[in-house]
Amino acid sequence: MIEYSSLKQSGCKIHVQIATEIACKILSGELNPNEKLPSEMELCSTFGVSRTALRESSKLLSAKGLIAAKPKIGTIVLPRHHWHFLDPQLLEWIKGLNDNQRFLAQFLGLRKAIEPEACALAAKHATVEHRKELSVIFQQMVLAAEEINYDEWIKNDHLFHQTIFLATQNHFFLPFSNILSTIFKLFINHSSEGGRFCLDEHRVIYDAIMAGNSIQARLASQALLQDDNQKLSRLGVV
Repeated sequence: MIEYSSLKQSGCKIHVQIATEIACKILSGELNPNEKLPSEMELCSTFGVSRTALRESSKLLSAKGLIAAKPKIGTIVLPRHHWHFLDPQLLEWIKGLNDNQRFLAQFLGLRKAIEPEACALAAKHATVEHRKELSVIFQQMVLAAEEINYDEWIKNDHLFHQTIFLATQNHFFLPFSNILSTIFKLFINHSSEGGRFCLDEHRVIYDAIMAGNSIQARLASQALLQDDNQKLSRLGVV
């Protein structure tokens, strides 16, 4: 039987707290697809909240594709293909899981699929302002590597890749800059081999984009994301 915590009022709205707890049980596998949730009355009693608060939490979970109300059945967990994995709030919930490496490994698979093309598009379409911004960020990365300042490296590594997505000027690539903002720091902490900075690999990407060389930018991104640089690739779920 799945256990739930009785909630206490905090800075986070009650319905968001409820949604977060249920979402984490779904994402962690404690609640399985097609499994029925406890009744509304049971959940209200367990969480110590009103029906209004519970219904608001259900709306939030439904909007993320995690649950659905079925007539004469009740509320069930939806199969994984319904889950909105690129939703920033769902990514926040994934960050909060005790065991999130399999999700991060699959995120690496997504990065391998889209980032090389993003780098190629950035090399072709980046504006003067994009290139100026990328130059400033890269110099901060160089400084962070020289000073062995890992926090500064992560911050600017994130900005480097975020700026590349923005520089594509392709509307369908732009949302990935927001996805990176949600999960990138956690991803880097788990993925970088031996905590190293990968400055040389980033330099090749940077030089190619600044030179407008889309072919080299694509190849350089593929080299950065290759398995030898990524601990997460060894989990076998990429």
